[in-house]
Amino acid sequence: MQQTETARRAAPPTGLSPSRAGDFLTCPLLYRLRVIDKLPEPPSPAATRGTVVHAVLERLFDHPAPERTVDRARELLRPQWERLLGERPELAELFPEDPDGTALGRWLADAEKLLAQWFRLEDPTRLEPAERELYVETVLDSGLHLRGYIDRVDVAPTGEVRLVDYKTGRAPSRDFEAKAMFQMKFYALVVWRWKGVIPKRLQLVYLGGGGDVVSYDPDEADLRSMERKLLALWEAICRAVATGEFPATRNRLCDWCDHQQSCPEFGGTPPPYPLPLAVLPAARTTEEPPGRQGSDVNQMSKES
Repeated sequence: MQQTETARRAAPPTGLSPSRAGDFLTCPLLYRLRVIDKLPEPPSPAATRGTVVHAVLERLFDHPAPERTVDRARELLRPQWERLLGERPELAELFPEDPDGTALGRWLADAEKLLAQWFRLEDPTRLEPAERELYVETVLDSGLHLRGYIDRVDVAPTGEVRLVDYKTGRAPSRDFEAKAMFQMKFYALVVWRWKGVIPKRLQLVYLGGGGDVVSYDPDEADLRSMERKLLALWEAICRAVATGEFPATRNRLCDWCDHQQSCPEFGGTPPPYPLPLAVLPAARTTEEPPGRQGSDVNQMSKES
């Protein structure tokens, strides 16, 4: 019955988002289990806290500039948690034995610290975002569909565009900044192909640890390079979908993976592949010379 249900849910991918592209680069099996098999994952306290903090930062700009204070942000925190809980009742599993609300209180207090950190990094009274939680998508000439959500878009009076993303974790070391910027270059490419505008600045705002802001100013060459890499990645995904070959890759995120019981690296067994072999995603890219696609994806893994 479970296998039948999994097969009914399964479907080949139709495009790329930054998170799913990152999954395939990190571990192709993880990509398969999330995108094709659609295996459920238990709610995560850290990820859910990030979702609530993002919602508060989005809603804060509904208020006039003078009212965008840290106290107002704190006031928004619990209502945003309750709204999210109403939409996703399974999140109650995060605090299964908490009759007096102590665990929830600690969790909210940690979220308050992240919000306070943001006020040390940016001044919301001086910001008037053009967009918040903006859904962006485009279809490249090759047919590849790219999509995602940008936390904030700022537009200067002179027209320059800045894309901003909030991160509730710690800022990466210098050696890993390029990998962290992968998501933002993805968004910049989508905006460029969608609107014809190259963003002036890409900015990651890290609220964890000591807090930090990491910025990068892309140019056309950067975005053309990103497009080539995504095309190579999509070709690799298409081949994996057609053959059913999604190898597991050990990495530093394995300790937090919810799918170890389905992973050969941990003695588990993946579920039966639910798609007919040789079924390809609807949007395919143009073919490239043999050997080039794999090298592009490998290089992308190193840089991203």
